[in-house]
Amino acid sequence: MPELPEVEVTRRSVGGVQGARVLGLRLGKPLRWPLGVDPSRLAGLHVGEVGRRGKYLLLPLLDGPGAAPDAAPGVLLWHLGMSGSLAWWPLGRPLPEPGRHDHADLRTDAGTLRLTDPRRFGAVVWAPGPEAPPASRLLAGLGPEPFDPAWTAGDLLARLRARRAPIKPALLSGELVVGAGNIYASDALWEAGIDPRTPCTRIGPARATRLHAAVRQVLGEAIAAGGSTLRDFRNAHGEVGQYQGRRRVYGREGEPCARCGGAIRRIMQGQRATYFCPGCQRR
Repeated sequence: MPELPEVEVTRRSVGGVQGARVLGLRLGKPLRWPLGVDPSRLAGLHVGEVGRRGKYLLLPLLDGPGAAPDAAPGVLLWHLGMSGSLAWWPLGRPLPEPGRHDHADLRTDAGTLRLTDPRRFGAVVWAPGPEAPPASRLLAGLGPEPFDPAWTAGDLLARLRARRAPIKPALLSGELVVGAGNIYASDALWEAGIDPRTPCTRIGPARATRLHAAVRQVLGEAIAAGGSTLRDFRNAHGEVGQYQGRRRVYGREGEPCARCGGAIRRIMQGQRATYFCPGCQRR
């Protein structure tokens, strides 16, 4: 499932759409949520700087010359779901006919942005702005961004003290911080030396500081590596991620820990696989 590093990598690889004029939006089979606007009302609008909030990509659609009188400026939220990816086809590169899993084509005068999603859990949703419904509803429950200066070790500690759950599921919830998906939560906890079964309330200031730094380190490395490609993730230019070759513990059951040499163990937490080293990750 694409997590924050994969979505951020995608955001950086679709820069060619910025400033382009929308020619039309083709929709295929229904996705997770309806678009929320007649696609014809997007023609003539211009794409602003592509943003990201959690695992949502935000494409601002700005009014300007050439837009129809009933144009609908606002923002398009793109979500990759469980198996989706965005591909950027610049003008001049032949665009294949849509396949059975190609569910949305945003056509512009600079090229086409295509959403491919075999499982159809992804979405393209229009809103008048990020603070207006339905965008506000979709974004409202998200925790702090990991690289936001406002997210400090002290903020993390305060959030930990308000939760009784084990730390690994708490990280996956996105309430402590967004973006620490299953791979990256396991690796960050290893980096911080924290057993994934540790109750949040038992993590004090020193370990919260280590975990804060570890989350940023692991997510930063994953973004720099182009994300993780375990199955079918590609960036918008078709390039695979490389972080899977750098995993500390995720997917390495029975292999030796790089820190203490003990065997990495796999357990289930909330129907999700967790990997950790019982020798050097402490409760």
